[in-house]
Amino acid sequence: MRGFAIAGIGTDVGKTVVSAIVTEALEGCYFKPVQAGDLDNSDSIKVRSWCSDKVTVSEECFRLQEPMAPHKAAEIDGVELELSKIAFPETDQPLILEGAGGVLVPLNEKGETILDVYKKSKLPVIIVSRNYLGSINHTLLTIQAIRAQGLPLAGIIYVGDPSEHTEDIIEKFTQVKFLGRVPMATDVNAAFVQEQANEFKHLIYELNGQR
Repeated sequence: MRGFAIAGIGTDVGKTVVSAIVTEALEGCYFKPVQAGDLDNSDSIKVRSWCSDKVTVSEECFRLQEPMAPHKAAEIDGVELELSKIAFPETDQPLILEGAGGVLVPLNEKGETILDVYKKSKLPVIIVSRNYLGSINHTLLTIQAIRAQGLPLAGIIYVGDPSEHTEDIIEKFTQVKFLGRVPMATDVNAAFVQEQANEFKHLIYELNGQR
């Protein structure tokens, strides 16, 4: 299985938008295994509306009603959310896997987290970061957690305006590769995703280097 796992440093950093852009750039298969809340306008629905027909969007394994951490949303719905019940789609396209929130968001009370989903996929991880007060800490902790599990890091994509002192210290501390930047958009639509996807065609080379 080739592709990338897209990991945000937290909630609302632009992970779904970046996932759509990367999926479009690679003409891939988008997959978010757990959706909690907003089922009428889920992330999968958004990605489908933003991307071309060259992209496949797979159905979620779990669709939970409440917009909260998956472990609690599953409890409310009476659903047993377990890593073993997450099956990746069978596809010849590159798989773009999006988690929910940050990497240590719990799936259940057994200790399984979103990071375990990434680990199960064995896909290289792209980190999505956005510059705000506290983002250095959040980014470094995310990188540390991913590396502690022995997962390969493809690089980091920033969303929004650059912050030289923030990005420089992250690079010096981690040596994680800078893959690009996505501007903040007041209106994310198909035209925006198509335009940005052209800036990330270089990920094809990263993809071709995977075994």
